[in-house]
Amino acid sequence: MKPLILILGYLTAATLPLALSWGIGGPPRPFRQELASGLGILAFSMILMEFVLSGRFKSISRGVGMDVTMRFHQVMASVALGFALLHPFLYQGTPSGGQRPWDPSRQLTLTTDFSDLATGIAALLLLASLVLLAIGRRQLDYKYETWRLIHGVGALLIALLLLHHTVYAGRYGSQPAMTWLWGAMTGLAVGSLLYVYLLVPLFGRTRAWRVTSVTQLTPRQWQVTVTPEGHPGLDYKAGQFVWLNVGHSAFSIKENPFSICSAPAAGPAVSFMIKELGDFTRTIGQIKPGTLAYLDGPYGSLSVDNRNEPGVALIAGGVGLAPLLGILRQMRLTGDPRKVRVIYGNRTAEQIAYREELAAEDVTHVLSEPTQTWQGETGFIDAALIDRLFSADEFKDWVFVMCGPAIMMDIAEDHLIKQGTPSHRILSERFDYD
Repeated sequence: MKPLILILGYLTAATLPLALSWGIGGPPRPFRQELASGLGILAFSMILMEFVLSGRFKSISRGVGMDVTMRFHQVMASVALGFALLHPFLYQGTPSGGQRPWDPSRQLTLTTDFSDLATGIAALLLLASLVLLAIGRRQLDYKYETWRLIHGVGALLIALLLLHHTVYAGRYGSQPAMTWLWGAMTGLAVGSLLYVYLLVPLFGRTRAWRVTSVTQLTPRQWQVTVTPEGHPGLDYKAGQFVWLNVGHSAFSIKENPFSICSAPAAGPAVSFMIKELGDFTRTIGQIKPGTLAYLDGPYGSLSVDNRNEPGVALIAGGVGLAPLLGILRQMRLTGDPRKVRVIYGNRTAEQIAYREELAAEDVTHVLSEPTQTWQGETGFIDAALIDRLFSADEFKDWVFVMCGPAIMMDIAEDHLIKQGTPSHRILSERFDYD
């Protein structure tokens, strides 16, 4: 239901300028020109809504999940780009003023001032560049912090360029009511950036943390624990995540999202299970105890709190164990009466983290590249394995929580639905911050 509310709210806000422009009216024009204006209006309003979707707003994160919000953000950005590309090529008829050298066909230009058109052209090129860079971010292999900076600055420039283009080159944008609406929407979009990059860090400065330990779990996995300094800590639910900033200013963009693997019931200290993958994570082992840290969160909806299912299934792949371990620890510490079963997949035995803690009978280990002495399950977390571990009643009645490689979650989710598990009893989050 909550994702539906998000979609309805988005559609209402995105179509508001279109509805107002229709109400304002004007002299009749050919249908293609009206369609061109409509697509341009929709593209601009959708781009402004992208600022809210990509912003870190806990009410959205907790309601529908950050991964759902980000995937919706990615899809809508592509749709907005499509509308923006169609927008100029649908105009037809005789433009005002004389023929311009940049428009020999006299099909595109509706204004004599090239500067008003230039801002729209520049915004379109920037938008296309941001979308392409997002799609190819991993192939280009540049730093995540660099990507965040490019994305933020680029989006801000697009919004300001489009505001100028819409007000000075658009038929409807020059109307006072539309100008006011576009200004207000652009202000809200820019305000969301200021909230994420200025207000949140400003508040975070008063709630600093200190690194108390950095422990190697496996050859490439670490546990980092931080404790609050001068404040009570973080009010979070097991399974949620935060943006972690270690050793930098509160206003630094050098922060990364990590799931919390500790349990709220264990006390104010917060722990993270981190795998060496990128520029920051490769330096985890070099972090010294006492290093200053900042946390922004909690975010996410991967929680089994206040649910009434009789059992909880936790399906993890690799470092995806982190949020599920937090859930398992919380259930054990609070004496949760629900049954629990854990499936934990890795490539090799040396990659298994928290071996002693996960040695209980309700934990099934799976290795895709086992040694000859391995006594546990082999292969991958697939439909056959899931069928062996859960009964028909458990498929229908339990809640299934999963985190790990996308292909693992796709296979598990599809099979659970096939076996009769209601979609509201399948919890997962995929993180892809494009």
